[in-house]
Amino acid sequence: MAKPRKPKPEDPKPAHSGAVVRHQKLCLSIDTNLRRIYGYTELEIEVPDIGIVGLHAENLGIESVLVDGEPTDFEYYPRSQSSDIEKRWASAVSSPSSAADVAAAAYIMALDTELIPNLLINCCNKMQIEQMNTEPNGVQSSAEVNQNVKSVRVNYWVEKMETGIHFEDNVVHTDNQIRRARCWFPCMMTIIRGYFLFSFDLEFTVAHNLVAVSNGSLLYQVLSKYDPPCKTYVYRLDVPVTAQWISLAVGPFEILPDQHNGLISHMCLPPNLPKLRHTVEFFHNAFSEYEQYLDAKFPFGSYNQVFLSPEMAISSSTVGASLCILTSQVLFDEKVIDQTIDTCIKLAFALSRQWFGVYITPEAPNDEWLLDGLAGFLTDLFIKKFLGNNEARYRRYKANCAVCKADDSGATALSSSFACKDLYGTHSIGLLGKIRSWKSVAILQMLEKQMGPDFFKKILQAIICRAQSTTCPVRSLSTKEFRHFANKIGNLERPFLKEFFPRWVGFYGCPVLRMGFSYNKRKNIIELAVLRECTATIDSSVSVLNANPDSENRDGDIGWPGVMTVRVYELDGMSDHPDLPMAGDAWQLLEIACHSKLAARRYQKPKKGSKPDGSDDNGDLPTVDMRSSVDSPLLWIRADPEMEYLAEIHFNQPVQMWINQLEKDEDVVAQAQAITALESLPELSFSVLKALNNFLNDSKAFWRVRIEAALALASTSSEETDMAGLQHLVKFYKSRRFDTDIGLPKPNDFSDFPEYFVLEAIPHAVATIRAADRKSPREAVEFILQLLKYNDNNENPYSDVFWLAALVQSVGELEFGQQRIDRLLQFDRLMPSYNGILTISCIRTLAQIALKLSGFIHLDHVFELIKPFRDSKTIWHVRIEASRALLDLEHHCNGINAALLLFIKYIEEEPSLRGQVKLGVHAMRLCQIQGGSISSEDIKATTLVALLHLLESHIAFNNVFLRHYLFCILQVLAGRSPTLYGVPKEKLPCMGNVEICNEQKNNFGAPVNEIRPPQPQPQPPMGNPSHSNHSHDNLAIPEASKEVDTVSNSHDRKTAVVNIRVKQSATSSKVEEADNRTAERSEGGERSEGRRNHDADRGATSSVSVDAPQRNSAEAVSISNQNIEEVNSFHDHGSRITASIGSAKIASEGDNFGKELQCTADSGNASVHHQPDDPSSPSIIQDNYIDAEAKKYLSLQTLSISRDDGPPFQEKEKEKKKKSKKKKKDKEKKRKGEEHKGERNDPEYLEKKRLKKEKKHKEKEMARILGEVKAASGELKSKKEETTSLTQMGGNKQEADNMNSSEPPKVVITKLETRTEPTQPTSAPKFRIKIKSKPLSKS
Repeated sequence: MAKPRKPKPEDPKPAHSGAVVRHQKLCLSIDTNLRRIYGYTELEIEVPDIGIVGLHAENLGIESVLVDGEPTDFEYYPRSQSSDIEKRWASAVSSPSSAADVAAAAYIMALDTELIPNLLINCCNKMQIEQMNTEPNGVQSSAEVNQNVKSVRVNYWVEKMETGIHFEDNVVHTDNQIRRARCWFPCMMTIIRGYFLFSFDLEFTVAHNLVAVSNGSLLYQVLSKYDPPCKTYVYRLDVPVTAQWISLAVGPFEILPDQHNGLISHMCLPPNLPKLRHTVEFFHNAFSEYEQYLDAKFPFGSYNQVFLSPEMAISSSTVGASLCILTSQVLFDEKVIDQTIDTCIKLAFALSRQWFGVYITPEAPNDEWLLDGLAGFLTDLFIKKFLGNNEARYRRYKANCAVCKADDSGATALSSSFACKDLYGTHSIGLLGKIRSWKSVAILQMLEKQMGPDFFKKILQAIICRAQSTTCPVRSLSTKEFRHFANKIGNLERPFLKEFFPRWVGFYGCPVLRMGFSYNKRKNIIELAVLRECTATIDSSVSVLNANPDSENRDGDIGWPGVMTVRVYELDGMSDHPDLPMAGDAWQLLEIACHSKLAARRYQKPKKGSKPDGSDDNGDLPTVDMRSSVDSPLLWIRADPEMEYLAEIHFNQPVQMWINQLEKDEDVVAQAQAITALESLPELSFSVLKALNNFLNDSKAFWRVRIEAALALASTSSEETDMAGLQHLVKFYKSRRFDTDIGLPKPNDFSDFPEYFVLEAIPHAVATIRAADRKSPREAVEFILQLLKYNDNNENPYSDVFWLAALVQSVGELEFGQQRIDRLLQFDRLMPSYNGILTISCIRTLAQIALKLSGFIHLDHVFELIKPFRDSKTIWHVRIEASRALLDLEHHCNGINAALLLFIKYIEEEPSLRGQVKLGVHAMRLCQIQGGSISSEDIKATTLVALLHLLESHIAFNNVFLRHYLFCILQVLAGRSPTLYGVPKEKLPCMGNVEICNEQKNNFGAPVNEIRPPQPQPQPPMGNPSHSNHSHDNLAIPEASKEVDTVSNSHDRKTAVVNIRVKQSATSSKVEEADNRTAERSEGGERSEGRRNHDADRGATSSVSVDAPQRNSAEAVSISNQNIEEVNSFHDHGSRITASIGSAKIASEGDNFGKELQCTADSGNASVHHQPDDPSSPSIIQDNYIDAEAKKYLSLQTLSISRDDGPPFQEKEKEKKKKSKKKKKDKEKKRKGEEHKGERNDPEYLEKKRLKKEKKHKEKEMARILGEVKAASGELKSKKEETTSLTQMGGNKQEADNMNSSEPPKVVITKLETRTEPTQPTSAPKFRIKIKSKPLSKS
């Protein structure tokens, strides 16, 4: 058994650690008639020392907040949408590339904003504030910290039921979109570095005729005596979970208890009850199978499945704790065949997520792959036992093939900290999400193959056992712990695991092996040649692997641990040879011994009429001796027959050996590989066609592989083979489905399910056959139309809706038959088929026919025929298919620009979230079809701006999947990969004057003033607006916190601000240059973010450039070494003016070097865009001493207790930091000198040094030229009467707004001081200059 996890030593709490939720109670009243939701939530929280708790809330109306029963102050910052998006992006968007940059900036900003709490609650009462003030430095004792648990109650109502929770007639349900639980109750959501887990009490009051289904166990129901009467459902969830797993469904449900297990209940709307009974008959088998395999009882007290109409859901399944909400589209009755397998797998996977994902949680976002993979592993066990081993292996083989094709970028690296940080949880969306999920399961199955199924089973049992421990349960699981289990329980060696996990889990790309062999008759051995490659670029993969701090093995060549098995089938039997290492040189030659020996045989003349490939006129193959040639005892060879590795294998062997593998190997993977190899042959012999036909006719073969054989026959059918493939397919179908007497199809009989699936695929295979003129052969057209005309399902007990749909789609592959499709379309409109399957096929087929014959027919008729199906009353599947068809036609006729405009219109009209997602996926595919040929001429700037507007609209916020696809569309238009991974954040454009949520300002004036220690300056009261300015200038701001903006408390008015930025000249000391480079490199991102937020905070901005007198006019200003310091002060209404002073310098050596000037002016007369007064508009209270952990729980920046440290303390701190930096640099120089000591006489080293000096000299010359140009342009700009507003982000400057003022404000410096004084509001312009002293370093 594995060692139990050692308890981590409990370090003393930091001064500003975050809040921790222990328990949450949620009580809601839901009125479906008035569409109202109101109530309260009560949280038991360990409050941090700072006394401020941050929660997530959106689309909510906060009525009041109580702490321990007493009202308290709170600040709520709901999401706001800018109304001038078109104006903002009109000048910035000129091409698809610029639109992609803007989309990335907007998307990342929105995702960053969602990570930060926006409901701030003050949990400190006056008594605690007094105790904090009396104790030294405001530090609480450990006893007080342990007892600092508060009960926080939030009374609220839901304002908008657009996301998170939805109304549909008398049905209410939630969706578990990413970070959308906050949209129906205040909660503490998941953070980047971990997860909040806590238990829940849930109470929901609904109408007496409705049922409320939620998480946990139902304790009791209470029927009220009100008029009309209401019923309250009380649930308790004792197992701690995150807020995203809380779900709710309310409606007039029919409840169906499971007949085999009392813990399971199934619910649906009344019309779907018969389908529900038939669908869930198997479900108890999956439930008991999981419990038996994991050797544990189901972790939750009950399990409920609720099936809603498809229009309501955003996805086919929504998983919650002990509850799963699915669409009724997956339900089926006893007449439907095709839906059975997919529904069983979907329900089994949803149940497996209860074990791994909800109950067992990932320790960090990097570990989510492990829980997703374990849930998929359990689902594969269910498939293997109840759907057959062939189904499980075939699905795994196809999934592995898809992973090998798509796993070529860092977005598919499973446990890469870089990928998880960049993707913001979007890695589970779309195709990349499926690829990551399939890859996770494949890697876990590889480990199972290495250690054996019994050991892997014990590992999963140990994980569940420690989670259900009564003493010290551990329910989180990390990749590191799983590796420990693999070593201790799975008996895998540490060196193997040390290489396995970094290569497969923290790394992207799959191995590609290309093999060929020759048989050495003299030595009786196989000489196997192997070429090793990778699906990803080796150089980029090596750099990612080396840059990943989680990787431990960073040396050696690119390869994968382990040895692959080569299985050789000979005349005397089969033998395995585990001789092929996965790592090694690119080329390798292996020698494999053969066990069979060739017997001496006499030369025989070939028979008359025989052919070179060994077949005769009768087409009979030798049945006894299936050798590939007379000189080899080999029948066929396979590499990695048990799929022990996730690898792309290309094996070359003679045609007869592939035929032997297809006919004699009983493994479905071997058969599929043989069909793929035979289909890709450049020249086809009749023996290949006969082998494929024989396999198609073999009823004992797996039906999915038989379908592949049928498609292979169709693809190999050509005039060179006399259309033999077409003849074989038609002959096979007629032998089973035609009446030989009359030559017409028999009435349908679907009693043999495998045969039904194979016959259903034959018309599609026939429709894909083309003659030499690229037209469908006449025989193929007549065959398919005959099947459609004489289809008879009267005596068949099963539905033929999928059968007819397949026939209709086959007609779409041809060029005839539109009138017949019209008739079926009208018929299905009168008598709707199962889920509208037939109507969908008809619409799709009509669109295909119209696109193929667009040169001969008018598309207006097709438009008018399809357009009525977009009516809102039609079912969503049909409506979306009609929208897709119209988008295809629009794209074909008018191009991608018109198609995207039509897509935007359809998105705004589409009421269902799931329909919006389907349209987003289709629009992205249209852009991908267009490829990299999209230019500014193909798509207009107005269309790009419209897409950006949709990306930032409330429609995209309500549907996170649609928002992601909108971002992907803009990336694809620019020729980029549709993923957030690899987006260069430092090059993103400025977001302009957007008011976003991370500009949160808080209005905690009174409580914070009470919390703060006594100040030497008296503080004016918060109630008086004229005295609401609290200056922070008397606080010592350390150098290390330059990225944090200092903002004063403003209760109701916004102030004019003058920012004077001091730019360091080129003659500054080298030590400070190096220090500044280091600081800017490490904090540049945060500085730019903070500066951008400040610039966007106060409306219009003016920039004034003031050139200070230089000591030496010949000195060049180095643009790359500018040190910008910025301090903001808010005073009154007006604009913000930024003054930039370059290269200010003091001549004397002991004088101050760097100056920081802070000016405040009233520029109310300037012509700028004023923002309306908002008495409730809060401001940020920040302190530079707060650690990073505390910042998350305050506001978007910080909310803390300020400290009163004087200027002498600040100067001492600066001196200490400079000394330590100088010592560090001296040591670095000394170390580098020792390293290059032996190279000083090396000519190559001297040449490199000379080139380096020349490069530095050229850079200085370029900087001098740029400085002169900048100075000249500054003189020209100073003569103009207009002021230009510039915004800066990440070092890239862009024009934001050009604001003309008739009378620009005059700047007058009235006072020069070496320390700051509190600002007083005056009517005249007044400036205050604050000078920070920095000693001039001697060079």
